[in-house]
Amino acid sequence: MIEIKHLAKKFGSCAVLKDVNATIQTGEIISIIGPSGTGKSTFLRCLNLLETPTSGEIVVDGVNVLAKGFDVQSLRRKMGMVFQQFNLFSHLTVLENIMLAPCRLRRQKPDDARNEALRLLKLVGLADKANSLAEELSGGQQQRVAIARALAMNPEIILFDEPTSALDPTMVDEVLSVIRKLAKTGITMLIVTHEMRFAREVSDRIFYMDEGIIYESGTPEELFNAPKKRNTYAFLQRVDLLHFALQKEDFDLYHLQGQLQLFAENRNLSEKSCKRLRLIAEELLVNVLFPQINALEFDLGVAKEDCGILIRCCWQGSTADPLAHLPEEAGVAQMILARQCQKIEFKPAANGGELTLTLQGEWQQFNP
Repeated sequence: MIEIKHLAKKFGSCAVLKDVNATIQTGEIISIIGPSGTGKSTFLRCLNLLETPTSGEIVVDGVNVLAKGFDVQSLRRKMGMVFQQFNLFSHLTVLENIMLAPCRLRRQKPDDARNEALRLLKLVGLADKANSLAEELSGGQQQRVAIARALAMNPEIILFDEPTSALDPTMVDEVLSVIRKLAKTGITMLIVTHEMRFAREVSDRIFYMDEGIIYESGTPEELFNAPKKRNTYAFLQRVDLLHFALQKEDFDLYHLQGQLQLFAENRNLSEKSCKRLRLIAEELLVNVLFPQINALEFDLGVAKEDCGILIRCCWQGSTADPLAHLPEEAGVAQMILARQCQKIEFKPAANGGELTLTLQGEWQQFNP
């Protein structure tokens, strides 16, 4: 159904996608995994031309969609997308949100669009919310409505761009359950996800993206049980990732620390390690990053073999190292991070940056 040849995408001088090649068959379910900032979302956005590739080919059903004069809207009718953020119209009801595109773009009769919208709401378990305003729903419910809205255009392919990353952890399962149900319908799906157990369960194949390419691909058994390449193996040692999309304006430190505590306890880390993990997260976010950055992605992983900790934060906007020019009052925060981290690495990414902190399983004592 889809053939990608030598796909590349640059933002200025930063090459996010370098040479992506893949073939996707009709009805396949492919999960795309990998570290933050490696081009997974950009890859999806290039497929449905929300981003224009710098070079390469995307052939869908035998047609090169990058050819001059190609009708982009015909591709969008064939290829639906579910985003990290729900992007619903808050002043419209759930039913109206789902009916809008079929009526306006496909010229579907309102009665037909209404019947289909009600069928889809039943599919995603929200038939009783048809007349509720979108803003009255929880995050998980809004994302399920967004899935129903994408399906209302009757796409042949549906792209999921980290559909659970903006959700409270308690709401993740309800969205994943809907995607599991869709996986049984035969629709072609590409899913960027941090949920490794879900990817292993639902996928026909998995793409591991790194260094601007599809670094390794295979069945879930091949990739998870016997990865062939070093980066894939290193990433999968941290297969249980905790992922948050954090905003400065509504950041709740205590909620995050509670989730970090639960994550660490479930992996049998000591109470000493749990306390220090909370301390590092507070200093990093409150005193270093949020004074300079308004929104970021926060990933936490624990290595299987030695209980080492990996924290990765990436953001759009500033490409400067946030640790390079801290004010004097942030000196204690910088000292805590330096003492508690085995390695701190910054690298600029596409229109932003990425900060990675590696922490030993047994941390040294810190005495302020």
